[in-house]
Amino acid sequence: MREYLKFYIDGQWVDPIEPASLDVDNPTTEVVSGKIALGTAADVDRAVKAARKAFGTWSQSTRDERLELLQAIMAEYQKRAGDLADAVNEEMGAPASLAAGPQVALGLGHLSTAMEALKNFEFEEQHGSTLVVKEPIGVCGLITPWNWPINQIACKVFPALATGCTMVLKPSEVAPYSAQIFTEVMDAAGVPAGVYNLVYGDGPGVGVALATHPDIDMVSFTGSTRAGIEVARNAAPTVKRVTQELGGKSPNIVLDDADFAKSVAAGTSVMMVNSGQSCNAPSRMLVPNSRMDEAIAIARETVAAVKVGDPADATAIGPVASKAQFDKIQGLLQKGIDEGATLVVGGPGRPDGLDSGYYVKPTVFANVRNDMTIAREEIFGPVLCILGYDDLDQALEIANDTEYGLAGYVSGADLDAARAVARRIRAGSVAINHGFDMNAPFGGYKKSGNGREWGQFGFDDYLEIKAALGYTPATAAG
Repeated sequence: MREYLKFYIDGQWVDPIEPASLDVDNPTTEVVSGKIALGTAADVDRAVKAARKAFGTWSQSTRDERLELLQAIMAEYQKRAGDLADAVNEEMGAPASLAAGPQVALGLGHLSTAMEALKNFEFEEQHGSTLVVKEPIGVCGLITPWNWPINQIACKVFPALATGCTMVLKPSEVAPYSAQIFTEVMDAAGVPAGVYNLVYGDGPGVGVALATHPDIDMVSFTGSTRAGIEVARNAAPTVKRVTQELGGKSPNIVLDDADFAKSVAAGTSVMMVNSGQSCNAPSRMLVPNSRMDEAIAIARETVAAVKVGDPADATAIGPVASKAQFDKIQGLLQKGIDEGATLVVGGPGRPDGLDSGYYVKPTVFANVRNDMTIAREEIFGPVLCILGYDDLDQALEIANDTEYGLAGYVSGADLDAARAVARRIRAGSVAINHGFDMNAPFGGYKKSGNGREWGQFGFDDYLEIKAALGYTPATAAG
């Protein structure tokens, strides 16, 4: 039983001002596996004051000092990689192979890319007689989700550190264990007191307090579009910067070419990773209507090879992270059936032989129309929707007919055709044949959010731009 009943504030583990705790379920067993302290606005205020005090010094730190700290964090992170993996396995049911692999590796990747970006980042530029300076924005409130818990913490914390900001982190109360280990890493690495602070809690108690706090200069939020709107609304009276990485309903346009079977199989497999709990998941697969039956057969065969079971099985996908998420998915699965989509495989209920745990059947719907609920709403589970198109213009019209714009995909053998399609998809990132790059900017169009994370592009939201006019006066004409 894990008990994380203290916050990390001003370089110390401290008790909540008002003692309160929250039970945390293990989604594999549906049994309470631990408890965390539950913060309030008073705890947030304490943490913000520590961060504000530390900002005066840390904002003036040199590039080398920041790199030295990030290097120390890397050493401690590597030491605790196993503990981080165990935490993710327990808090969200990620199979051991996923927890110890991508879940932990992505955090390390964000640390490495932040260090490389910092080495050559231009914080000052001369424009004629004016010096343009990029300065740390100040105290940052970081609010992270449960689906990729380490990834989302890392892609906020490390750019904030690299740019000279201080911060208060509120991790998801659904998956808080990895945040505890991450914070122990930061402490062991010698992060200066007050630069990094952690307060556990829920949205109403801690999230709102961060968004509304007058001494928070910027809020970076990752989560649902609904919650993101509330964060922005709460932040508006203090005119602080708000960056958001929100929901998605990403299209995957499969080209009608020699790689069709390969593309359908790959798109189906990727949709099942992390039990479908990825905001950029390729959840809407678009295939030529003339090849719909072929796509159905390939998707059915691909899903048949996906195991669902205990996360201890390295070949399995685990449960979804919470009962609330499980119930939401079940409702949407039934909605898909009721609205007339073709259920290819899966559907409502738990997989055979699994009577407990928040396990969802890997599911494929075909002959989906883009006006169906399952094509419009983010399901956030291992559920693929296959839609048909007559030509690429129609495919792009369908792909862009969504309120989201986080990610898009195009899959096929014809690289020139794929490139042309990628240019026309309205999304913050478009992967050709599931390409991946940790240095690429990550963020959304439309209701998928604003701002960008990852690599050097993740620095910009943590910086203010100052113009020093007349910094270099023009030489008088002779």
